[in-house]
Amino acid sequence: MYDVVIVGGGHNGLTCAFYLAKAGLKTLVLERRSIVGGAAVTEEFHPGFRNSTASYTVSLLNSKIIKDLDLKRHGLTVAERAASNFFPLDEERYLMFPVDGEAKRREFAKFSSRDADALERYEADIDAVADELRALLLKSPPNVSGGLRDLIQAAGLGLNTLRKPIEAQRLLLDMATQSCADLLDRYFESDEVKAAYAFDGIVGAFTGPRSLGTAYVLLHHCFGEVNGKKGMWGHAVGGMGAITEAMRKAAVEAGAEVRTDSPVREVVASDKGASGVVLEDGTVINARAIASNVAPKLLFGQLVDPALVPDDFSRRIKGLKSGSGTFRMNVALSELPQFSCLPAEGLAPHHSSGIVIGPSIQYLEDAYLDAKRDGWSRKPVVEMLIPSTLDDTLAPEGQHVASLFCQHFAPHLPGGKSWDDCREEAADCIIDTVNRFAPNFRDSIIARQIHSPLDLERKFGLVDGDIFHGQLTPNQLFSARPVLGHADHRMPIKGLYLCGSGAHPGGGVTGVPGHNAAAIIVKDMKKRVF
Repeated sequence: MYDVVIVGGGHNGLTCAFYLAKAGLKTLVLERRSIVGGAAVTEEFHPGFRNSTASYTVSLLNSKIIKDLDLKRHGLTVAERAASNFFPLDEERYLMFPVDGEAKRREFAKFSSRDADALERYEADIDAVADELRALLLKSPPNVSGGLRDLIQAAGLGLNTLRKPIEAQRLLLDMATQSCADLLDRYFESDEVKAAYAFDGIVGAFTGPRSLGTAYVLLHHCFGEVNGKKGMWGHAVGGMGAITEAMRKAAVEAGAEVRTDSPVREVVASDKGASGVVLEDGTVINARAIASNVAPKLLFGQLVDPALVPDDFSRRIKGLKSGSGTFRMNVALSELPQFSCLPAEGLAPHHSSGIVIGPSIQYLEDAYLDAKRDGWSRKPVVEMLIPSTLDDTLAPEGQHVASLFCQHFAPHLPGGKSWDDCREEAADCIIDTVNRFAPNFRDSIIARQIHSPLDLERKFGLVDGDIFHGQLTPNQLFSARPVLGHADHRMPIKGLYLCGSGAHPGGGVTGVPGHNAAAIIVKDMKKRVF
């Protein structure tokens, strides 16, 4: 008999396990695959070439979780990018986002002196709102229908917001509801500058930059820090699997048990509540509570008896907006890409930045409209990272690995087509897109690993290929995540909890849903057990 069984050994499940074990609860993590980490893993995809095969960059991992789990002692090192981002625009022009503020201002001035002057105001506003929301990350949201206690909590949050200056309240409202294109229009005039920022508004969102709610997606990607520096992005040395391996060590050291090759077939429950799980091989494991690190659609679509779930809740879960429009590739390279707009002999700062192909707002919008109509964009948005420029453990000397995070690619293709039939063609389209900006890219590819939306679902359990376990739309955030009335991680079945990205505050490698769920479970279990 365990106190808690956690279904899924992704980063949130491991984080949850650490805190539960630290609180003295007998905790077991069950992972379907042969390695822990969920979508945050490092794998060899070609002899001698290793890479982060799904999630691929570090910033949103919460600093409290890094400290509490002592991840650095357990082996985590994060290397900082030489530049934040590099945006090739055509054969001659580019926009660089250096780390240094004054250098960034000079880059903006190449396109608009007004935009260079507006940069400080924009970043101050973003930081102010991000700081307000950071304060809410490590707290479970109040349930709108959760009784007097939750109403008091909601009222307290409301009063705290109302105490802010009126302009701060306006900014919060704008960034929670507007499109990122409309928000950026308030600050900048250059389409190139606006497109560079708008990219963060569509990451993991199968939508265009003019869609309502994308301003929040942009903001969601501004919560992070690397090595104590706000807004930075970095690379986990050894790949993203170094994060989850450090988490596994921390959880085991705290007393948790972690099993791989243990796929769960069913959550055992009755009208009295959850009482264990059944593995695919028929093994029954009893527990007082179950914490699910899988997507809500997967949990209630495949693992839980639908007869035990209220009809209105079931309909809401089935209706969750899901699908991030993501296509992930990893490639082994014989040499670094040479961009026509910024040729370089050997390694240059832009090679270790986030290289983003999305040169205009209209390009980003067209990529979405194209995919919505035809299944995938023929001119996709591509973010390429070359982590081997910061980490020589990933590729043979003189060679490299690159991560390609690509949008937009519909979760389900029109006309009854399957991604199994189209994945190679889509991958060729992505390579052609990069090759237009870096003409040596295609010929430098030694091998490639393809993850279509369907591959992401099969391999990592990401329903509809959704990297966030459900889109970050206004009606699927905070107290409405995953649905109103269940934002506190407690699901309709007693003793069943949600600890993954389908819970507040959503996706990205943060560890926050696991942290918050553990606090609720510990509170409930102490009440029941002691």
